Amino acid sequence: MVLRLFKPDRRPQPAHAQVPAARRIYVIGDIHGRADLLADLHRRILEDAAEHRSAGKDEPGHGRAAHVAVYLGDYVDRGLESRQVIDMLLGRPLPGFQTVYLLGNHEQAMLDFQEDPAIGPAWMQYGGAATLFSYGINVQARLPAGVERLAHLSAELKRALPPRHLAFLRSLALMHEEGDYLFVHAGIRPGVPLDRQDRDDLIQIRDEFLGSDLNHGKIIVHGHTITERPEVRHNRIGIDTGAFATGRLTCLVLEGTSRALLQT
Repeated sequence: MVLRLFKPDRRPQPAHAQVPAARRIYVIGDIHGRADLLADLHRRILEDAAEHRSAGKDEPGHGRAAHVAVYLGDYVDRGLESRQVIDMLLGRPLPGFQTVYLLGNHEQAMLDFQEDPAIGPAWMQYGGAATLFSYGINVQARLPAGVERLAHLSAELKRALPPRHLAFLRSLALMHEEGDYLFVHAGIRPGVPLDRQDRDDLIQIRDEFLGSDLNHGKIIVHGHTITERPEVRHNRIGIDTGAFATGRLTCLVLEGTSRALLQT
């Protein structure tokens, strides 16, 4: 079922913001180890795309795919199926779709832990232990304490991580643009040109971005910050609905000037 996207922010919206002609964009929010929800959402997306094609609206131009799936990052941590999520993205991508995978702060932490075990306590605190579990690593095992324990877990992750998973994590993009929309994981630094944004801001900024009323030059579509419902403002759209805890994985659907939602 497609839900129409309401606009609770009563300030003027850029009514003509649009994606390029003959492109239907499906933007998927933070998955966080919920392979079950991702499978459900993929099914809904495919049903919607089939309905779209049957209505005779599929007219790709210049050889480009008519349907595009943009994943906003945070595929891992918190939920218990991080490995299975990446397996699904790599092994069962949406057929006939162009796919774009963005980097989230949780993927960056997973990469960083392999090079610097000292970040382990912080990563574990916000969901890294669940990721290790999904790769068959027992964080409860009797291990040396402190630095030695972290080094052991880091080495275990390096051994357990399939090469294609590591290549996937290293290949993730920082941003993607479609017409009047810019897709990033967390947000942007207000007042800084889009082509000069800092990597750390793109994957983990919060307050300065969320509280900004500035026109960013594009409508910024992001995840990272959990809200009960998708949050639509005049300059941004947030679609992290806390899937790992709520069971609601959200997809924003953009075509022309229209906006709609798919949810689990």
